[in-house]
Amino acid sequence: MNQGGRKNQRAYIIGSGIAGLATAVFLIKDGGMKGENINIIDNRPQAGGSFDGQGSAKTGYLCRGYRIFERSVHVSVYDLLSKIPSPRNPKKNLRQEFFDFNRKVKVHAKARLIEKGKIVDAYHMGLNWRDRWAIFKMLVTPERFLGTNPISYYFTPAFFKSNFWIEWATTCSFEPRHSAIEMKRYLERLFHNAPVLDTLECVLKTPFCEHDFFVLPIVEWLKVQGVKFRQNSQVTDIQFNSARGKKSVETIVLKRGKIKLSLADLVFYTNGTITTDSSVGSMTRAPKPVKNKSATWDLWKKLAQRLPSMGRPDVFSDTIKKSEWTGFTITFNDATFFELLEKLTGNKPGTGGAITFKNSGWLLSIDLPHQPYFIDQPKNTFVCWGYGLLPHSQGDYIKKKMIECTGREILEELIYQLGLQQQKRAIMRRAICLPVLMPYITSQFLPRQKSDRPEVIPKGTRNFACLGQYVEIPHEVVFMVECSVRSAKLAVKSLLGLTNEIPPLYQRKYNLECVYNALKMFLR
Repeated sequence: MNQGGRKNQRAYIIGSGIAGLATAVFLIKDGGMKGENINIIDNRPQAGGSFDGQGSAKTGYLCRGYRIFERSVHVSVYDLLSKIPSPRNPKKNLRQEFFDFNRKVKVHAKARLIEKGKIVDAYHMGLNWRDRWAIFKMLVTPERFLGTNPISYYFTPAFFKSNFWIEWATTCSFEPRHSAIEMKRYLERLFHNAPVLDTLECVLKTPFCEHDFFVLPIVEWLKVQGVKFRQNSQVTDIQFNSARGKKSVETIVLKRGKIKLSLADLVFYTNGTITTDSSVGSMTRAPKPVKNKSATWDLWKKLAQRLPSMGRPDVFSDTIKKSEWTGFTITFNDATFFELLEKLTGNKPGTGGAITFKNSGWLLSIDLPHQPYFIDQPKNTFVCWGYGLLPHSQGDYIKKKMIECTGREILEELIYQLGLQQQKRAIMRRAICLPVLMPYITSQFLPRQKSDRPEVIPKGTRNFACLGQYVEIPHEVVFMVECSVRSAKLAVKSLLGLTNEIPPLYQRKYNLECVYNALKMFLR
């Protein structure tokens, strides 16, 4: 359909996370659709989805995630950023601002692993020959032969105590029970970065938290284009009819009201979310576990009952104990902690990447981003983020499961892991640690079949697309922003019948130089 034929065509985007926002941008920039014909509907009060960021120096800042990027993998993300002007420099777009920042603030971790307050060797991977061979086999084995097997099926118990696994798992958020297929996809996509797994030199970061850097300018730009945002509006059903041999969306049912569609209208739906039902604690209160699930998953389940091509959402939503972990954001209202960490690690904020506490019961990691991390952050305030990959295990110093801990207890465990007991009082005096329990944060990594996730354009549908982390894109890796943005780009191209090229997936597993360098790393 040409641009003139889209004059009265409307688009309805269900979900205002980064996938939904990217879809609106691509509809306008790639598809020539008028912003006033685009509607974004979300049951949350503000746009951004998992790209959230809020709080203050007084109450404590909070974000549920901390993303890292890579120069050659996140090509769809950089395409999105190139279309949005920077609010700080109108002569530049967000892509230029992003790369300008990373030319100035470069990552080279000097303390990737710490144990009992001391930096330990992160260079030697500690793999035995059986596990080295298993990595190679996983790389060359077709996905259909891996099936629903977990990662643990292919490796010895020693593998999961190696430096390689600790560094890999805490960078990508893998656990032994997660899908071998997802592990294989990550190995393929990040194969070329294997030699710098211990220093994380491949990592790029945003100048501010993702909410402030991505969401705020994109939302503002979309509003200027006339895009309509309907926050606090819950979609309870999407009704289809049969037209031209395929099912077309004819009605979007809201908790209050309905939206009738014409055959020309389009619907883009973010099915599933990794941060719904999150529970926030405080310095004196642990996050509450999920008792009653929200209605977020209900819509996908309802659609899957009627459309087999919509997959099986229960695979991702019904085993919370296998997919949850605790994240935390710490706000320091003086420089004490950051100065001590810089002295210990040799890295200035923003240059160190993740610090993981080797053999810690919670498999605890923290990252000190470049400051300020929030746009409105006062000068003498500092913010860092962290998480525990094993929240059901007992801490080494705080003898409790991490999911049961208050912010104060998590901060105390962190201080002891760093060997900063003598400075404990000075650190905690002006610190606010806000823990967040996220039930589904790694649910997209759970073992699954290919058919458990819908394709971007579900089979048998005509004007309907799925977006986000729970869509099946061949060889794409979930839990990366690239997956969400690529799904948006594919959806817009398919439903509008565009001829623009989608940036190809970057994989270098057959490049001889990359193979040689990776082999050297695995032998370290």
